[in-house]
Amino acid sequence: MSQSELLKKVVAVLEATNTPYMLTGSYASSLQGEPRLTHDVDLVVAITPSAVRSLLLAFPAPDYYLDETSIADAIARKSQFNLLDVVGGDKVDFWMLTDDPFDQSRFARRYVEAFEGQQLHVSRPEDTILMKLRWADMSGGSEKQFGDALSVYELQLPSLDLAYIERWARALKLTDFWERLKREADSTET
Repeated sequence: MSQSELLKKVVAVLEATNTPYMLTGSYASSLQGEPRLTHDVDLVVAITPSAVRSLLLAFPAPDYYLDETSIADAIARKSQFNLLDVVGGDKVDFWMLTDDPFDQSRFARRYVEAFEGQQLHVSRPEDTILMKLRWADMSGGSEKQFGDALSVYELQLPSLDLAYIERWARALKLTDFWERLKREADSTET
């Protein structure tokens, strides 16, 4: 199963169980900026224990690795769990929606985008940029994460809500990364 087929199957299960979700991470930045290969799909989910059974049934062993205990722990701790396509080697990271104000804001702002004949709930470009900068910061300055943010910024600039990004960059203590991103974008335009 290809990565996009795995994503479609996961989304079908989430939608069948009325589980709110949002595509984020490198898959989202590839849709909104410069496409690049990634080995995982990142989804923010507000999954309930009642939807877990459907997920487990849709992705059984030995073709998939999906641990019920890990899911229960992720729900309880508002952390994350993984689904691994054992045959194809692709992975889906399910990040639990938290009570963090930024997490709540970006989830409320998600939008629907067509992807290979399917409608997906996707992180807004502003939130994709902010999360990529956040990951760059948390990983000690990852150029890959920063580059993803820069490509989304450059391609989406005419429609970006810059005041929203400025406000959250300050709140998330990402001002240095945000200022660097704007400088680098300006230098490529000249």
